[in-house]
Amino acid sequence: MEAQALARIERLTRYLRGYDGSLVIDADTHATDVARRPREQPQHYYHGKPLAAEQLVAEMDLAGVSMANTWQNPAATEYPGHEDDNAEALLEANRYVHDCGQRYPERFIPSGWVDPKACGAANARRLAEICVKEFGFVLVKMNPAQNRYPIDSPEVFQVADRIVELGAIPVFHYGADSPYTPASGLEAVAARYPGHPVIGVHMGGGGAGYVEAERLYHESRELGLRRPNVRYILSALRDTHIEEALISYQLAGPPFCENLYCASDAPYGRMSWNFGGFRAMFAGLREGGRHPDPRLRASPGLFSDADIGGYLGGNFARMILEQYDRMLQVHQAQSV
Repeated sequence: MEAQALARIERLTRYLRGYDGSLVIDADTHATDVARRPREQPQHYYHGKPLAAEQLVAEMDLAGVSMANTWQNPAATEYPGHEDDNAEALLEANRYVHDCGQRYPERFIPSGWVDPKACGAANARRLAEICVKEFGFVLVKMNPAQNRYPIDSPEVFQVADRIVELGAIPVFHYGADSPYTPASGLEAVAARYPGHPVIGVHMGGGGAGYVEAERLYHESRELGLRRPNVRYILSALRDTHIEEALISYQLAGPPFCENLYCASDAPYGRMSWNFGGFRAMFAGLREGGRHPDPRLRASPGLFSDADIGGYLGGNFARMILEQYDRMLQVHQAQSV
């Protein structure tokens, strides 16, 4: 691992360890080097309009968010067509995210992105190594839905194996918006790496319609309560299912109640809207005696302020710190 990556990890972990329980982290945001994109006309706005680092920081300030985990925006990264060229385009997008972390070290937790289909498995493994060893990223994501490959395909396992070997965490877009990320596929990934975290972003949500997503929402909750190494980022997920997940996991206790992380999916979700909703939802959960759910009325003190602080940021911070420790142990072992 390069010295610059080690220094960045040391600075970030020192900051996270020194922060009190009020840390709020958006666990899913996307940053884009908008200066490198063609100028867009205002009438062409769409719900995922790319945001630069500075725009994300402004949104964090509006939403009362301390830090954001951020990776590249797949809708804003154009692939030229050839695997090697695609890999270079994705490398540049990852490099911008790394630079965001350098410019705003106390606001961003920068994370990586690889694509075994568009870039090829060999290039994806190479990109994973750059993300971890050069950039110091502890999370490396794949998007089977957008890029159209099964989450449990041999190519994914080749890349995920390398991510795990490096001490980092494989992360996946995991939603009902395509046939490529069923619960059985995520479970196959989790079973391959027992005791090692595997993260499903959206907990079965994503861009799917309500009816199409309903089955996967239920299967995802059950999967996470069977396999404690499955972690979920609660972005692009119906609010009713977010609340159901929070209640179910809180009732299950540790480690399950530590495995959920609040997020917005900015720019696909508005950070101020999402975290305003999270805070309002938690206010209702805290006052469990008046809540319509009988499980909360029977346990009115189920959600403490510390528990709520965990979901809003503490859980994610602890997971990142634990994994950075593991990643550094791998680095030290390989350096001997």
